[in-house]
Amino acid sequence: MAERTNPSSENLETINVGIVGHIDHGKTTLLEKLSGKWTDTHSEELKRGITIKLGYADTVIYFDEKLGYNIKGKGKAIRHVSFIDAPGHEMLMATMLSGAAIIDAAILVIAANEGIKPQTREHLMALQAKNVKNLIVVQNKIDLVSKEQAKKNYEEIKKFIGKKYENAVVIPVSALQEVNIDSVLEQIVSIPLPERIKKDKPIFVVARSFDVNRPGSNPNDLKGAVLGGVLKSGVLKEGDEIEIKPGRLIKEANQYHYKTITTKVRSLFRGSNKVSELTPGGSMSIETNLDMSLGKADSLAGNVVSTLKNLPEPGTNLKLKYKLFDEVFGLNGHVKVEDIKPSETLMLSINTSITGGVVKYIKQNLIEMSLRVPVVQFKGDSVGIARNMNGHWRLIGRGEIV
Repeated sequence: MAERTNPSSENLETINVGIVGHIDHGKTTLLEKLSGKWTDTHSEELKRGITIKLGYADTVIYFDEKLGYNIKGKGKAIRHVSFIDAPGHEMLMATMLSGAAIIDAAILVIAANEGIKPQTREHLMALQAKNVKNLIVVQNKIDLVSKEQAKKNYEEIKKFIGKKYENAVVIPVSALQEVNIDSVLEQIVSIPLPERIKKDKPIFVVARSFDVNRPGSNPNDLKGAVLGGVLKSGVLKEGDEIEIKPGRLIKEANQYHYKTITTKVRSLFRGSNKVSELTPGGSMSIETNLDMSLGKADSLAGNVVSTLKNLPEPGTNLKLKYKLFDEVFGLNGHVKVEDIKPSETLMLSINTSITGGVVKYIKQNLIEMSLRVPVVQFKGDSVGIARNMNGHWRLIGRGEIV
């Protein structure tokens, strides 16, 4: 967590953009060309060649009369972008859903030489489930196909994204050859900024948590546990007293339960820039006064943060209005989604938390569920609904907390 300030990104509008799509379609390579940063940094990711955890990269997009849109610092700074690289592998769908919860817009990457794959379909469904409205489609690896193949693939993509995203631009790209990267940057700049609610209470959703200290660090230089995520509303300031809910799982009198964590904001970062306060927009992190061990291995991911006495108590009873998708993809073809049944176990993605639950009650498009892990609930929040099918959790619909 380098403490630096990029003067060119100060006072710029910031947007969170997710990079999604099927494994090996070139998401991480594209992100490296768009941001100048490689996000597969975990040893297991480098070994296996896939994204496992959410990756982050922030950059500033500039416009120059000669160069056009670029990230080289040439011309006028236009927009600050926080990119979030979501895993494409089917086994990591829950992580992808957490990423979808914290983005303002998405870039869906589809390799022209391979076309639309099961995870391509599932990722588009996830964006719909999380109510992501702004979409850019990158038709990648265009250098590997003929002109006729590229045209055919383009028509397939336009049909695939459907009416919900009928205005989405499809950009032919070769990320490896750096072809049309400037066109993608131009489209990112054109995305309308969502409304930023600064006057409400601060609500920060945690997507990652870290121990950023390196072995052998001087004790006087040790950092507290770091929370990475997005501020959805309000303002957080250095020195604020905060609460983290549902907190951490503890055992008391042979019973397990979640206990709220309280601590103080030690320092704040927007991307890699140290700031004195956070307002909504962009990926960000909070260094706390908590013992660094509490943040290891994303152990606090899925929590919600606010200043003291602002968060509702986490609950295990949840009511949802829901809508099921017509089909599930990836199970050796298309499989029709069956109705939800009483006593069925489902997996829910609520903000950045993933929890299982049992259906208690169903009436028309309303269900009531008993959750295994308590969740901080906000009326109107979008929820992804998944079902275990042949040993894999498959996204079957979306819901809204009532």
